[in-house]
Amino acid sequence: MILKAELHCHIEGAAAPELVVAQARKYGKDPSPYIQDGSFVWHDFTSFLAAYDFASDLFRSEEDYARLADHYLTSLARDGAIYSEIFTSPDHAKKAGLSPKAYTDALGEGIVRARAKTGIEGRMIVTGVRHVGVEAIEQAARFAARCGHPLVTGFGVAGDERVGDFEDYVRAVEIAREAGLGITIHAGELMGWESVKAALDHIRPARIGHGVRAIGNPDLVRRIADQGVVLECCPGSNIALKVFDSFADHPFPALRAAGCKVTLNSDDPPYFWTSLKREYDIAAEHFRMDDKALTAVTRTAVEAAFVDRKTKAMLLARVNGGRR
Repeated sequence: MILKAELHCHIEGAAAPELVVAQARKYGKDPSPYIQDGSFVWHDFTSFLAAYDFASDLFRSEEDYARLADHYLTSLARDGAIYSEIFTSPDHAKKAGLSPKAYTDALGEGIVRARAKTGIEGRMIVTGVRHVGVEAIEQAARFAARCGHPLVTGFGVAGDERVGDFEDYVRAVEIAREAGLGITIHAGELMGWESVKAALDHIRPARIGHGVRAIGNPDLVRRIADQGVVLECCPGSNIALKVFDSFADHPFPALRAAGCKVTLNSDDPPYFWTSLKREYDIAAEHFRMDDKALTAVTRTAVEAAFVDRKTKAMLLARVNGGRR
């Protein structure tokens, strides 16, 4: 089995249908409009958000969140993953009636439980959400910078790319960067290459979430390659959301051929009928990548991970040795 590593997954969006059904039972909610035959159902972005919001609302207590992180990372480890970074959201915590600290501690507890069972390493990237507003993003950055949780190692900005401008988030990003956190930012998914360029110009991130629309500008692709910015690519998500029409149209192979550092990720896996394992399978089948090339993608992810040097060296040794 090829060892895998994931850098881009929204933890609320990683809740498997069977876990959501169990949570719905716990809170007396009816999941049938959103889950049928063990799968999420939606047909456009609005209905996707409705399903996402329904499921997210079923995680309310600290134990709920610990269970969520444990469940997801354990399933990843079963498929050969040795490392996972999850996007966390203080805004979701507040919606659930928890403090950002209680929420983060609970997710951290889930990561620790999964590691004890499977050996998988996990870290958290605190994210601000564009469509919630600039002040909320700065609050998220201040929380990330001050929380002191050993598993919080990065900061990002996610949400609707069509809302706000990258220069609005410079202050938040600098708060996080000065605290020593790794920086990643969503760009080039729903919006074109211009959003990737703006992210590089204003934010200077180590990594870009998605970034695939950069393919529309060859000079920008060269810049990404030259600067060594890592792209957190999510092919299954891109096809499900119709960012590209088919895997044959997906730019992952072209970006890789141009020298960009690319990784494979699942984004909101059950909503897009995918998993980290399926993303690697997609790359093998549609992008014609052999085991050596796929292992190189894992190595790229580990090298780009927001993790301490000792842990990174241990993970790289596992990848290079092919050891679970």
